Amino acid sequence: MQNNNQEKITFIADPQVIVIPIQENGEAFIDLKDQQQLTYGRSPEVPNNTDYTKIRKTVYEKILQAQVLLPKGIRFRIHEGYRSLSLQKTLFDHRYRMVHNLYPTWSHEQIFEETTRIVSPVINLDGTKNIPPHSTGGAFDTYLIDEQGQPLDMGIHPDNWMDDEDGALSQTNSTKISPEAKANRAIMNKALETVGFVNYPTEYWHWSYGDRYWAYQLGRSHAIYGGKE
Repeated sequence: MQNNNQEKITFIADPQVIVIPIQENGEAFIDLKDQQQLTYGRSPEVPNNTDYTKIRKTVYEKILQAQVLLPKGIRFRIHEGYRSLSLQKTLFDHRYRMVHNLYPTWSHEQIFEETTRIVSPVINLDGTKNIPPHSTGGAFDTYLIDEQGQPLDMGIHPDNWMDDEDGALSQTNSTKISPEAKANRAIMNKALETVGFVNYPTEYWHWSYGDRYWAYQLGRSHAIYGGKE
């Protein structure tokens, strides 16, 4: 299920990541339903996911800054921002079962680690509580759309991540997507990285600021966003 590129990736629940301390700064949330500058899609995963349009204020402002850097006629569509711990657990458990079905002889540890390639756990492998990026309001999933609101070719739509069994299409530097999709990902990457976001390399659509993974990737001493339930 892994390839050479994936083996170099630090997973989202790696011990080096979850050990990073959090100093919650108390920043407010912005609800995308209350603004017009960023577009967002329908509720992902489950119909009653009513909080998916909420993100931290600085995250919102930085996405707007990044959107200005996109070529004319291209915009972001936010797929998902905040995610409750209960929904996060549901998604993790579902992915865990999928990996187990694919590799029934694997140990719990192997299945758990493979699951964290795509979904952050609510409970770590050692039994301690985790704070997934989406549950902080600092992480968001996004893709690009054109002037008519149609999705650009990104290789795979975030809606279909569960169908990507080996994660090959979802991986940011995937070699299995079209040249057009690679070019569109490069456009998105450049804009978001320029304003200070970090990407989770197993998911081209997942970006964050202020959470532990952001702190780890940028060498910060602590994260500034904790979990919100």
